[in-house]
Amino acid sequence: MDFNHSENQKMIADAIRKFGDEHIRPKMMEWDESQEFPLDVFRKLGAMGMMGVLVPVEYGGAGLGYDEYVTVISEISKIDGSIGLSVAAHNSLCTGHIMLFANGDQKKKWLPKLASAEWIGAWGLTETGTGSDAGNMLTTAVKDGDYYVINGSKNFITHGKTGNIAVVIVRTGNTGDSHGMTAFGIEKGTPGFSAGRKENKLGMRASETTELIFDNCRVHKSNIIGEVGEGFVQSMKVLDGGRISIAALALGIAKGAYEASVKYSKERKQFGKSISEFQAISFKLADMATSIEAAELLIYHAADLKNRKLKMTKESAMAKYYASEVAVRVSTDAVQIFGGYGYTKDFPVEKYYRDSKLCTIGEGTSEIQKIVIAREILQ
Repeated sequence: MDFNHSENQKMIADAIRKFGDEHIRPKMMEWDESQEFPLDVFRKLGAMGMMGVLVPVEYGGAGLGYDEYVTVISEISKIDGSIGLSVAAHNSLCTGHIMLFANGDQKKKWLPKLASAEWIGAWGLTETGTGSDAGNMLTTAVKDGDYYVINGSKNFITHGKTGNIAVVIVRTGNTGDSHGMTAFGIEKGTPGFSAGRKENKLGMRASETTELIFDNCRVHKSNIIGEVGEGFVQSMKVLDGGRISIAALALGIAKGAYEASVKYSKERKQFGKSISEFQAISFKLADMATSIEAAELLIYHAADLKNRKLKMTKESAMAKYYASEVAVRVSTDAVQIFGGYGYTKDFPVEKYYRDSKLCTIGEGTSEIQKIVIAREILQ
């Protein structure tokens, strides 16, 4: 495995830095305050190939691998975790599910629009009462001729309001049966399908999070993705790749907080010298740098396995667990290094601090990752 970044990755990182300086940094705090989802930014990222990174060229995507994908998510997240989260959710969850399990007609219909960001994608597994316990979901789809009638709701859905299509996993069999759930692709405007309440969040505030509501929503059987009863199994496979996404998101947040801390520690003077010269601060920076490096190695190891189509359930869970905890720890130390200024919105680290916590919760909590890792090493 080659740990050196390829020319592709270097070009992508450079392009994102320039894009971020022009289109994200000037307004990101305004979006954070208002919780505005900056749709135009995602359209522009789509034109750059960033919204269909892994989608094959034949469907209008960039046709790149997971190394490049990690670079995309982490570099965007160094600037703004909210934008990184939305790019990750669009690519790995909705688009990723369709890419992995949809039939040829569905791919031709949906992937080009998603890859260009003409359409924004959502993905629905979580419900109000079933977060980690997704297998006991209550939203149901009942067969009625060539249609399925869906009733229930999904919660904490990224792009639930703005999304043009949602891949939703609902119950078609018995509660607790891992083969009793089915995935449907449901387009915006389908009667009985609507967005509910938008969440007022601690961090990641420019990434839209809402409920999805189904009220006698009739969906044709042609919208089933894969086979009836395979939705839960599919979603677990999608989340294997999704863990790499959240790990990359966490990596970017950690790097952003670390780089801001190094810069500030060299500029801030106390007792006649830069605070970076004090051991208390330099040791914090050393710990931050080491943990970031370790997280990055775990992520690229998982990405390498994914590129080679090898089993990587354990490795992606390790990467997600470790990188997300690193993001929280590094951003916490960053606020401490900035002192009182770190607690204000005039300096960047308070946002990294708020955004980082989602990484330990979304797409499987840290506790769930430990369960996955333990199961894999003990089986």
